[in-house]
Amino acid sequence: MIYPDNFEQKIEFFKIRQLVSDHCLSSLGRDKTAEMQFSQTFEEVDVWLSQVDEFAHILQEEDNFPSDHFYDVRPMLKHIRVEGSWIGLTVLFELRRSLQTIHNIIAFLLRDDEKEPKYPHLFDLAENVIIYPEITKRIDAILDSFGQIKDNASPRLSEIRRELTSTFNGISKSLNAILRKAQAEGFVEKDVSPSMRDGRLVIPVNPSFKRKIKGIVHDESTSGKTVYIEPSEVVEANNRIRELENEERREITKILIDFTTYIRPFLPSLLESYNFLAEIDFIRAKAKFALQINAIRPSIENKQQIDWVQAVHPLLFLSLKKQNRKIVPLDITLENENRILIISGPNAGGKSVCLKTVGLLQYMMQCGLLIPLRENSRVGFFNDIFIDIGDEQSIENDLSTYSSHLLNMKFFVKNCTEHSLLLIDEFGSGTEPQIGAAIAEALLDKFNQRKSFGVITTHYQNLKHFANENAGVTNGAMLYDRHEMQPLFRLSIGNPGSSFAVEIARKIGLPEDVITQASETVGSDYINMDKYLQDISRDKRYWEQKREEVRRERKRLEELTSKYEINIDDIQKQKKEIITQARQQAEKLISESNARIENTIREIKENQADKEKTRLARQSLNEFRNKEINTSDISKKKQKSKENKPKEKSPTPQTPLQLGDNVRLKGQTSIGEIIEISDKKAVVAFGMIKSTVGLEKLERVSNNQLKKETRISNIRDIIHEKKLDFKQDIDLRGMRGDEALQAVMYFVDDAIQLGIARVRILHGTGTGALRQIIRDYLRTVSGVSHYADEHVQFGGSGITVVDFE
Repeated sequence: MIYPDNFEQKIEFFKIRQLVSDHCLSSLGRDKTAEMQFSQTFEEVDVWLSQVDEFAHILQEEDNFPSDHFYDVRPMLKHIRVEGSWIGLTVLFELRRSLQTIHNIIAFLLRDDEKEPKYPHLFDLAENVIIYPEITKRIDAILDSFGQIKDNASPRLSEIRRELTSTFNGISKSLNAILRKAQAEGFVEKDVSPSMRDGRLVIPVNPSFKRKIKGIVHDESTSGKTVYIEPSEVVEANNRIRELENEERREITKILIDFTTYIRPFLPSLLESYNFLAEIDFIRAKAKFALQINAIRPSIENKQQIDWVQAVHPLLFLSLKKQNRKIVPLDITLENENRILIISGPNAGGKSVCLKTVGLLQYMMQCGLLIPLRENSRVGFFNDIFIDIGDEQSIENDLSTYSSHLLNMKFFVKNCTEHSLLLIDEFGSGTEPQIGAAIAEALLDKFNQRKSFGVITTHYQNLKHFANENAGVTNGAMLYDRHEMQPLFRLSIGNPGSSFAVEIARKIGLPEDVITQASETVGSDYINMDKYLQDISRDKRYWEQKREEVRRERKRLEELTSKYEINIDDIQKQKKEIITQARQQAEKLISESNARIENTIREIKENQADKEKTRLARQSLNEFRNKEINTSDISKKKQKSKENKPKEKSPTPQTPLQLGDNVRLKGQTSIGEIIEISDKKAVVAFGMIKSTVGLEKLERVSNNQLKKETRISNIRDIIHEKKLDFKQDIDLRGMRGDEALQAVMYFVDDAIQLGIARVRILHGTGTGALRQIIRDYLRTVSGVSHYADEHVQFGGSGITVVDFE
């Protein structure tokens, strides 16, 4: 159930309907868009969303989906159900082309008939649609490719058109002969030719000579300087053409009547086929709109819940997109433990937009539209959506604003269930605040007892207390930047929000004595509670920022860890390769040593232990051993030298400078490129400047040097850009001590790094605690040469001026 009747106007769904309609190709889809409505059947909505999601994939991934010739011929098909009626020629041509489109769409969707279909829900939609290729062939026998009746559509029509052509040619010959004779006698000008008037061939004649040519005057020009005469010699022939044209029309009508009689039995199935074409046009339009607003098919469950991540109001998104501005997404959760969300915060802070976003997206989803949020969101299902927003006062019905709100609340209490979603803006407003707040609290308790879900906006403190003290209801706040005095349009669930009434009044410029009197009237407890809410909100933002910093640092550490793990794996591989290589070399050495020893023993035996021969064999063995030891020591020393010493480049002969070489003037650092060489001079491009320099004054720059210089230049550019963006003042007013100290530490570090001479720290006077904390820190910074109060005319003790060395 949807309440009230103008629900779509209140959430502006009519604009969504119009945007979808604009994407339709024909009235087929536009009619379906006008019929689009909220569904309470989960399975039906699930199928709708799947169809749109599949079509969105077709639009993104396929190029050959048939999207031409979407014609709505249903009115004519309904008209020709009456015996004796016939289809018009234009509609027949549209019928031919749209039937071909239906055939092509079905062929596209059923192409995976042999295997698992790529688009199963669209496949099911097309599976039972009947196509009639015989009707298409019958139309092709009647019409040509331009939608005109063919000469051979019937034997009689062929005869008529042959006779028409013959008669017309005869008339043309006779007229040309008469025209040449009249031109020769000077009755007709030389450059005229026969014309057509009222379907009859005539000759243009000067009015002064109209008596010279026998015939019938059919017309004259607007200026009266030309009359059009049908010569008497061709009157009968023109009459025959008229008769043949009438016969041609009668024959065409007969052909159309015969065709209409042929298709009349198929009309119910044809109408079903066009309903399928209308569904495709409608689904395509919804998919096009989904892509326009970056919508997705959410994960929906058949239970009451809202767990949305970065949900976006589609109309606000499109509006801000035109202005090149970004929208602030909404994170909201409503589940069994916290079914009703009480949103508080400043005026124009986004409370009503948040409420409308919830209502619009839930309604869109249950109308079969994809909605803009993140993939990890979970969307529930509601049988009822009730809304109370805006002013419903009516003079005719004797209703005030508050009376209309109470009538809505009466309906809510009577009809809400655990399957209902309630949306109430400015709950309890419109009457005396104390009784209005009491009635609102009683109603809220009733909604909570019914276990209904809801989003309610309010400024009343008692409702915030109720949310804190009762299960099923939770607080939420629209965040506000107290320093910039502007809303952040972000929803924070868990804490109540402040209305920031005093701050907004002070920003607008309300007299300070009025603000003071108002603060005294409501009492310090109320003001302090508001301040506590602000502090909670500020602390929450601070810790959210810290959490984000921790998350980024953790991500950076994970990336470094991954990088080091990869490096360790590479080192382990290299180690294994080195050990394997050393083992192979050792085995080879042992093998060669064994072979040499065996040879030595064999020689000693063969020479029968001759002393001189034995001495020579031993000497040869010792030389081999010393050689292998020296080789091993040298290779080890070389390896160690390579590890400990930087690699030295082998001297290369100096090659002459060439076109495209990177060079610089000897003794300079600016690097340029040679673009032209002439004799002993070269033209060098240093950035945008070209200069002619003698070759002896240039030296080549290697690629490594070029990269190093480019990196240094980039660093200089980054520092220069950061220096330009650096603001020499920082405002700490309203911050807590640790928060302010953290900000000053970053600020001072940046100033020293960028070489800033002087900065100003605005901390206000207050109790002086913040000023003391900052100065205690500045005393420990080695780069600070001096700090003192600002001149009394520019802020005095509320500002600390810092000079750097």
